Amino acid sequence: MSDETVKDDMPEIGANASKADLKSAADDILKAAKKAEAAAPSDAGDDAPNEEFGEPVPELEPEIQYSPEQRIMILEAEKEEMRDQLLRTLAEADNIRKRAEREKTDARVYAVEKFARDLLNVSDNLARALEALPEEERAALTEAGTNLLGGIEMTQKELLTVMARHGVTVIEVEPGGVFDPNLHQAVANIPSDQPNGTVAEMFQSGWMIGDRTLRAAMVAVSAGQAS
Repeated sequence: MSDETVKDDMPEIGANASKADLKSAADDILKAAKKAEAAAPSDAGDDAPNEEFGEPVPELEPEIQYSPEQRIMILEAEKEEMRDQLLRTLAEADNIRKRAEREKTDARVYAVEKFARDLLNVSDNLARALEALPEEERAALTEAGTNLLGGIEMTQKELLTVMARHGVTVIEVEPGGVFDPNLHQAVANIPSDQPNGTVAEMFQSGWMIGDRTLRAAMVAVSAGQAS
């Protein structure tokens, strides 16, 4: 196919054409070239027998000639396509990196989840031991009893510190606070001085690990003041 044939089908492109216009024009040029190539008659001698092997000589595809303007438009379209592919590849690589970092962080934060859950009973027992001794009776303790009480309090404080260091923290519950089903487990609905539907009393502490609820706090929900 001649250069003039492709030029005849070449769309008009202004000096201020956008990249989309260039790509569309390049596509039109390629379509016109293929159409002209399909319509071109074959040379008479293309199917002549091969004297050496007695087989038809395959037809050689004619080389398509493009004008400089056409080549520029085709190269611009190819460049834009390669740029889009590069951007998609970079975006996918960035998503993979972020996902790997997130999985790494989750693995570090939640790796101790089972171990932390097992320690909750230890924390509960220490809290019960301290609550079993009323404040008014602590002044009557002997020196040995006071030392024992101080040791239990220090053990509980150290346990809370270590658990917090690994992302395990207590869920704060206050009477009159908003009841959150994601953090609280309602086990009773009782009359109280607190507003209806709020937390009236806590029976067992709740715990968080990272952004997850390790154990919901067991609470009683206020039914309002008794009539």
